[in-house]
Amino acid sequence: MGELEDAVMTRVWKWNRPVTVREVLEDLQQERSIAYTTVMTVMDNLHQKGWVRREAEGRAYRYEAVSTRAAYAAALMNDAWSQSDNAAAALVAFFGMMSEEQRQALRDAVRIVGIPETSGPEPEATSRSRPAEPVKSAERAEPAERADRRDDAEGANSRPDTHGENPGSAS
Repeated sequence: MGELEDAVMTRVWKWNRPVTVREVLEDLQQERSIAYTTVMTVMDNLHQKGWVRREAEGRAYRYEAVSTRAAYAAALMNDAWSQSDNAAAALVAFFGMMSEEQRQALRDAVRIVGIPETSGPEPEATSRSRPAEPVKSAERAEPAERADRRDDAEGANSRPDTHGENPGSAS
């Protein structure tokens, strides 16, 4: 989003209601000299990009934000992060740039989405990538009983031992 698009969207998000080109123009003119047609073009561009929706009202349109400023900021962060060839290093650098207030906001956000905070490394790399699977009845059996069941199952689908290992051992 360009600088002028951002200035327009800032007003649309702040006012949190459908707005006209005239309203945005009058507010922008307090800071800079700008033409009605420029603001109208910017708002049309924002509509074409999907940032605002518009509804006809007489001969004009009323524009309303499609998403929040927070969603826009999240999309920017996600785009920047996805362009990194080393996501972990990018995050470490990003966290290093944060103020204490921003780090607290991050901790609050992590708490809200329900990701448990850890004080050390995770025990397994896959612990967050997929949910735990229910334990099957064969896995609850005693170790010797599980081995017998595994041997029975492998006997039906046996493979040749090419590595000098026992046929029943796990590879």
